[in-house]
Amino acid sequence: IDDCEQHCDGMQIAEVYICLPKRVEERVRMILDKLASTPIVAKYVPDIFSFNLLHSKMEMYAGLPIVSVFDTPLSSRTNKVIKRLEDITLSSIILVMISPIMLALAVGVKLSSPGPVFYRQTRITESNRPFEMMKFRSMPVNTDAGGAVWGNADKKTNTRFGQFIRKTSLDELPQFINVLRGDMSIVGPRPERDVFVEKFRDEIPRYMQKHMVKGGITGLAQVSGLRGDTCLKTRVEYDLRYIAEWSVSLDI
Repeated sequence: IDDCEQHCDGMQIAEVYICLPKRVEERVRMILDKLASTPIVAKYVPDIFSFNLLHSKMEMYAGLPIVSVFDTPLSSRTNKVIKRLEDITLSSIILVMISPIMLALAVGVKLSSPGPVFYRQTRITESNRPFEMMKFRSMPVNTDAGGAVWGNADKKTNTRFGQFIRKTSLDELPQFINVLRGDMSIVGPRPERDVFVEKFRDEIPRYMQKHMVKGGITGLAQVSGLRGDTCLKTRVEYDLRYIAEWSVSLDI
């Protein structure tokens, strides 16, 4: 490094890339001072690779170079509109197609036990915003009055009809109404209950970054076999991969 000026003058070098850590700023300045007296093209590589990046990119803002460390393609206004149009179009078509099935399921829920057809539960979606996620009720009324319990879905008290719709995931169909309302997307990280979000944000690395986008009915983790009582840390890794690599083709 001390001889960089001499090497650049005496060798066929077109460009020099400075890839030193932030802690040696004075050395970087020294190299730049030496290169200033040569015709070499000098480029500086910011030392950001020690960070756990998410869809990182370089952009210019008011003439300043900005490194986007945590980002997603869905931060783009254009991509947000595309994603929303995708959700509105597909959820509308799907709701029309499954309306006879939903009517039959509503009758089944009503006949299985007294109470409402739908079960509403507070979940957390994009930007930590709470919303009421809809399901067909599979349990008797007030079964979970004792408080939220993580996992063990098979051990929860369900009606006989409720066991059937939970096993087949038919209880999830009303969430297409949530999609049409704009609370959710068809594809995205599965939204979690507010009480568990507060618990997991300190236990699972980068857990809160899954809320950079809307929660989904299904996601990359689920179609990869990570459903139900599976490793939450691994599911979050799949969610972050989806957020970083989003595209319409990935949704499809």
